Amino acid sequence: MEHTIDILNNEINFIHACVSNEEWALKALYQEYYPMMLPVCLRYANNYDDALDILHEGFIKVFRHISKYKAGTSLGSWIRRIMINTSIDYYRKVKRRRTENLETAYGQCIKGADAVSDLSTQEIMMALQSLTPAYRSVFNLYVIEGYSHKEVGVRLGITESTSRSNLVKARTKLKEILLAKDFER
Repeated sequence: MEHTIDILNNEINFIHACVSNEEWALKALYQEYYPMMLPVCLRYANNYDDALDILHEGFIKVFRHISKYKAGTSLGSWIRRIMINTSIDYYRKVKRRRTENLETAYGQCIKGADAVSDLSTQEIMMALQSLTPAYRSVFNLYVIEGYSHKEVGVRLGITESTSRSNLVKARTKLKEILLAKDFER
Protein backbone atom coordinates (compact mmCIF):
# COMPACT_ATOMS: atom_id res chain seq x y z
CA MET A 1 0.00 0.00 0.00
CA GLU A 2 1.48 3.35 -1.08
CA HIS A 3 1.34 6.24 1.41
CA THR A 4 2.28 9.82 0.74
CA ILE A 5 2.40 12.56 3.29
CA ASP A 6 3.61 16.13 3.04
CA ILE A 7 6.19 16.17 5.84
CA LEU A 8 6.18 19.94 6.19
CA ASN A 9 2.41 20.47 6.29
CA ASN A 10 1.45 17.38 8.28
CA GLU A 11 4.43 17.18 10.59
CA ILE A 12 2.52 16.27 13.73
CA ASN A 13 0.71 13.39 12.01
CA PHE A 14 3.93 12.27 10.37
CA ILE A 15 5.88 12.27 13.64
CA HIS A 16 3.03 10.39 15.32
CA ALA A 17 3.24 7.75 12.57
CA CYS A 18 7.01 7.51 13.13
CA VAL A 19 6.53 7.17 16.90
CA SER A 20 4.02 4.39 16.18
CA ASN A 21 6.74 2.66 14.12
CA GLU A 22 4.66 2.71 10.97
CA GLU A 23 6.95 1.32 8.31
CA TRP A 24 5.88 3.75 5.58
CA ALA A 25 6.62 6.76 7.82
CA LEU A 26 10.04 5.50 8.90
CA LYS A 27 10.88 4.72 5.27
CA ALA A 28 9.75 8.20 4.15
CA LEU A 29 11.84 9.84 6.89
CA TYR A 30 14.91 7.81 5.90
CA GLN A 31 14.50 8.52 2.19
CA GLU A 32 13.94 12.24 2.78
CA TYR A 33 16.97 12.82 5.00
CA TYR A 34 19.47 10.19 3.81
CA PRO A 35 20.89 12.37 0.98
CA MET A 36 21.35 15.34 3.32
CA MET A 37 22.92 13.41 6.21
CA LEU A 38 25.41 11.28 4.27
CA PRO A 39 27.72 14.27 3.56
CA VAL A 40 27.64 15.17 7.27
CA CYS A 41 28.80 11.65 8.15
CA LEU A 42 31.39 11.61 5.36
CA ARG A 43 33.10 14.66 6.86
CA TYR A 44 33.75 12.74 10.07
CA ALA A 45 34.47 9.27 8.67
CA ASN A 46 37.69 7.69 7.48
CA ASN A 47 35.99 6.37 4.36
CA TYR A 48 32.63 5.83 2.68
CA ASP A 49 31.92 2.55 4.47
CA ASP A 50 32.52 4.11 7.88
CA ALA A 51 30.26 7.02 6.90
CA LEU A 52 27.49 4.57 6.04
CA ASP A 53 27.95 2.85 9.41
CA ILE A 54 27.69 6.21 11.18
CA LEU A 55 24.67 7.18 9.08
CA HIS A 56 22.80 3.95 9.80
CA GLU A 57 23.63 4.09 13.49
CA GLY A 58 22.41 7.69 13.49
CA PHE A 59 19.11 6.72 11.88
CA ILE A 60 18.64 3.97 14.46
CA LYS A 61 18.98 6.68 17.12
CA VAL A 62 16.57 8.93 15.22
CA PHE A 63 13.97 6.15 15.06
CA ARG A 64 14.51 5.21 18.70
CA HIS A 65 14.18 8.80 19.97
CA ILE A 66 11.72 10.33 17.48
CA SER A 67 9.22 10.75 20.31
CA LYS A 68 11.57 13.35 21.83
CA TYR A 69 11.37 15.55 18.73
CA LYS A 70 9.34 18.72 19.30
CA ALA A 71 7.01 19.42 16.39
CA GLY A 72 7.41 22.89 14.92
CA THR A 73 11.18 22.94 15.23
CA SER A 74 13.43 21.93 12.36
CA LEU A 75 13.32 18.16 11.92
CA GLY A 76 16.34 18.33 9.62
CA SER A 77 18.38 20.20 12.24
CA TRP A 78 17.33 17.71 14.92
CA ILE A 79 18.41 14.76 12.74
CA ARG A 80 21.65 16.56 11.79
CA ARG A 81 22.51 17.05 15.47
CA ILE A 82 21.99 13.31 16.07
CA MET A 83 24.26 12.50 13.09
CA ILE A 84 26.98 14.82 14.39
CA ASN A 85 26.76 13.33 17.88
CA THR A 86 26.84 9.81 16.41
CA SER A 87 29.93 10.80 14.41
CA ILE A 88 31.58 12.11 17.57
CA ASP A 89 30.72 8.87 19.37
CA TYR A 90 32.31 6.99 16.49
CA TYR A 91 35.40 9.16 16.74
CA ARG A 92 35.66 8.45 20.46
CA LYS A 93 35.49 4.70 19.83
CA VAL A 94 38.29 4.67 17.27
CA LYS A 95 40.54 7.47 18.37
CA ARG A 96 43.96 6.90 19.77
CA ARG A 97 44.54 9.25 22.64
CA ARG A 98 47.37 11.41 21.38
CA THR A 99 47.79 14.90 22.74
CA GLU A 100 50.06 17.23 20.86
CA ASN A 101 51.45 20.55 21.99
CA LEU A 102 50.62 23.83 20.38
CA GLU A 103 54.33 24.69 20.32
CA THR A 104 55.01 21.90 17.81
CA ALA A 105 52.40 23.22 15.38
CA TYR A 106 53.66 25.20 12.46
CA GLY A 107 52.05 27.15 9.65
CA GLN A 108 52.40 26.95 5.94
CA CYS A 109 51.45 29.53 3.33
CA ILE A 110 49.60 28.74 0.15
CA LYS A 111 51.42 30.13 -2.85
CA GLY A 112 48.39 30.28 -5.16
CA ALA A 113 45.50 32.71 -5.02
CA ASP A 114 42.89 29.98 -4.70
CA ALA A 115 44.15 26.40 -4.77
CA VAL A 116 40.81 24.92 -3.78
CA SER A 117 38.54 26.44 -6.45
CA ASP A 118 39.69 24.01 -9.15
CA LEU A 119 39.14 20.91 -6.98
CA SER A 120 36.00 18.82 -7.09
CA THR A 121 33.84 18.19 -4.03
CA GLN A 122 34.99 14.57 -4.12
CA GLU A 123 38.67 15.59 -4.05
CA ILE A 124 38.06 17.90 -1.09
CA MET A 125 36.10 15.19 0.73
CA MET A 126 38.91 12.70 0.12
CA ALA A 127 41.40 15.21 1.52
CA LEU A 128 39.26 15.61 4.65
CA GLN A 129 38.99 11.85 5.02
CA SER A 130 42.75 11.47 4.80
CA LEU A 131 43.18 13.45 8.02
CA THR A 132 43.55 11.56 11.27
CA PRO A 133 40.28 11.16 13.19
CA ALA A 134 41.47 13.69 15.79
CA TYR A 135 42.32 16.36 13.22
CA ARG A 136 39.23 15.67 11.11
CA SER A 137 36.85 15.89 14.09
CA VAL A 138 38.30 19.16 15.34
CA PHE A 139 38.29 20.64 11.83
CA ASN A 140 34.66 19.64 11.24
CA LEU A 141 33.39 20.85 14.60
CA TYR A 142 35.27 24.16 14.54
CA VAL A 143 35.31 25.15 10.87
CA ILE A 144 32.17 23.55 9.49
CA GLU A 145 29.84 23.26 12.48
CA GLY A 146 30.95 26.54 14.11
CA TYR A 147 31.78 25.33 17.62
CA SER A 148 34.29 27.25 19.74
CA HIS A 149 37.54 25.54 20.78
CA LYS A 150 36.16 25.26 24.29
CA GLU A 151 33.02 23.49 22.99
CA VAL A 152 35.10 21.24 20.74
CA GLY A 153 37.25 20.31 23.72
CA VAL A 154 34.22 19.41 25.82
CA ARG A 155 32.63 17.35 23.03
CA LEU A 156 35.81 15.43 22.23
CA GLY A 157 37.20 15.16 25.75
CA ILE A 158 40.36 17.15 24.97
CA THR A 159 41.75 20.44 26.22
CA GLU A 160 41.02 23.72 24.50
CA SER A 161 44.70 24.11 23.58
CA THR A 162 44.74 20.62 22.06
CA SER A 163 41.73 21.61 19.96
CA ARG A 164 43.60 24.69 18.72
CA SER A 165 46.73 22.68 18.03
CA ASN A 166 44.84 19.98 16.15
CA LEU A 167 43.07 22.62 14.06
CA VAL A 168 46.37 24.21 13.04
CA LYS A 169 47.76 20.80 12.13
CA ALA A 170 44.58 19.81 10.27
CA ARG A 171 44.73 22.98 8.19
CA THR A 172 48.42 22.47 7.48
CA LYS A 173 47.85 18.86 6.42
CA LEU A 174 44.87 19.84 4.25
CA LYS A 175 46.97 22.51 2.56
CA GLU A 176 49.69 19.95 1.83
CA ILE A 177 47.18 17.47 0.41
CA LEU A 178 45.32 20.04 -1.66
CA LEU A 179 48.49 21.66 -2.98
CA ALA A 180 49.77 18.24 -4.02
CA LYS A 181 46.48 17.70 -5.90
CA ASP A 182 46.88 21.13 -7.53
CA PHE A 183 50.38 20.24 -8.76
CA GLU A 184 49.13 16.92 -10.19
CA ARG A 185 46.95 18.80 -12.68
